[in-house]
Amino acid sequence: MKASNNFFRLETRLQSQAGKAIHDFNMIEDGDRILVCMSGGKDSYTMLSVLLALQKRAPVKFGIIAMNLDQKHPGFPEDVLPRYFESIGVEYRIVEADTHSIVKEKVPEGKTTCSLCSRLRRGVIYRTAKELGANKIALGHHRDDIVETFFLNLFFGGKMKAMPPKLATDDGAHVVIRPLAYCKESDIATYARAMEYPIIPCDLCGSQENLQRKKVKDMLHQWERETPGRVDNVFRALADVVPSHLMDTNLFDFRGLATGLAKVDEASLFGDSSYEQAALVFSHSSENRIEFIRPSERRPLVSGA
Repeated sequence: MKASNNFFRLETRLQSQAGKAIHDFNMIEDGDRILVCMSGGKDSYTMLSVLLALQKRAPVKFGIIAMNLDQKHPGFPEDVLPRYFESIGVEYRIVEADTHSIVKEKVPEGKTTCSLCSRLRRGVIYRTAKELGANKIALGHHRDDIVETFFLNLFFGGKMKAMPPKLATDDGAHVVIRPLAYCKESDIATYARAMEYPIIPCDLCGSQENLQRKKVKDMLHQWERETPGRVDNVFRALADVVPSHLMDTNLFDFRGLATGLAKVDEASLFGDSSYEQAALVFSHSSENRIEFIRPSERRPLVSGA
């Protein structure tokens, strides 16, 4: 597939979607030095390839340094990524930090390890970025990761919260970016297979089938099979929030609402332009009844009535 028209269309689509996300959220600016976090999975390989391609034709100058965190998982193939980085000629660093033993020590047997592992990994990445003079940190999360995180927070955290394409670290020292935010996981998987990346499987911690994220992923896959496009709709909704129609008093001043101030969309009650229908109009009222009718049904006044 790598030399086929389908491959070039897929590659163009991924680069275009990443370029749009970078533009929409102003992820990359002139003079940035970007630490590209590489796990050895399909997402991070694709992210690095896309960023290297965009770097060649971007209107701004920015640097890239690839970084892999060797967490000392037993069986981790530590030679794979250095060999790949050298084969494509990208600057890189391998950072060694034995977070695996910490996780095993702190997390009881049978419990999921991802939360603690993620926090430890994040701390090491931030310190590495500071040491290397990188002001941006690029992570390989994609559209599906963002939607899954939204439902995880909704179902299990009681929050309307997802995974932002861009955010500042707590200390304000770095900005985290997700260039693949608009890219579908299925496209990334197809691209990675065509590119024949030396994938390092994410099963070094053992199988954790009880992870809530896996359950949400399975739910979304089922939805997509039953109603194609539903995940796209959810993703678009994350960028089209209407605070006045939710319940967060910090986002919308419900207490301050008064007659003459509210701007309520009454289309669902009195006509909807998407159906090209005329709005219902007031006809008349009596003691216990008020009637609205279609304009075409308006009855002419009877002379002398």
